[in-house]
Amino acid sequence: MTSDDGAEPSTLPRRQLGRFLREHREAIGLTLAKAAALVELSQAALQRIESARTKKVRTVDVRALCELYEVSPEETARALDLAEQAKVTSWYTAFAGLYSDPTFNMYVELSASARQLISYQEIVLGLLQTPDYARALISAFYREDSTEDIERRVELRMKRQSIVTRKADPVRLELLLHESALRRIVGGPKVMARQLAHLAEIGKRPNISIRIQPFTAGYASGLFHGPFVILDFGTDSKGRVVEPPLVYFEGHGKPDLYLESEADVRRYDELASEIRSTAHDEVRSRELLRRAAREYGA
Repeated sequence: MTSDDGAEPSTLPRRQLGRFLREHREAIGLTLAKAAALVELSQAALQRIESARTKKVRTVDVRALCELYEVSPEETARALDLAEQAKVTSWYTAFAGLYSDPTFNMYVELSASARQLISYQEIVLGLLQTPDYARALISAFYREDSTEDIERRVELRMKRQSIVTRKADPVRLELLLHESALRRIVGGPKVMARQLAHLAEIGKRPNISIRIQPFTAGYASGLFHGPFVILDFGTDSKGRVVEPPLVYFEGHGKPDLYLESEADVRRYDELASEIRSTAHDEVRSRELLRRAAREYGA
């Protein structure tokens, strides 16, 4: 989607491309200066690409860098797609195709790079799902997939949960979960019982906050808003923002959407604050999760 209103091209594809190229360069042990020389770029030019500080990313340079870094054809196609996306001016960024694949999911990469995630959900967030709960959801959505493919997707989802469960510098997660998630049965009563008991337990971690928004809270801001995730990438040692925050919306078969403007991020920060103000505290939420788990037979 393009616009003629003079808006700047989205920074998200450039940020992802820069991170992609930097990680592959470092993986083979090349310095910035050496890599730049080998593809006939100046060190400053390559640094601008890696730090997303250039609006003009040439596909010929991206292809040369991918060849130098011995990137696979699939990943090269991904990098070239990012370079093309970086040229598009839009008030939002949409990714599908390559980025809907479990291996290359854009949101997965972004959340792994974030320092904090604030999410409102009406089903359990993937980062906190049990294998059986995830399997029930994935099987219902990917009905044409083989059992092996379903299990691969479940395995990948479980592995990605390490960003919030690892001992070293885990991502901070605040989950604002609507009460409907406790009542909407996924996979049957036993699956629900284990899932809700798991939420009650994992919510004790110092980096994870789970709060239930009750039905009685009504609509925050008087709007019917859907699930969303705010990704905050934190600040560096000097207090400077590492990367601008984003708001993410899962596409559910359509392209995933990302909002990048300060106004949009601020609007969803305010929405999250309103939801938070109507939600139960962590202790009360944990009690509700345990009670519901017992009702399902835990």
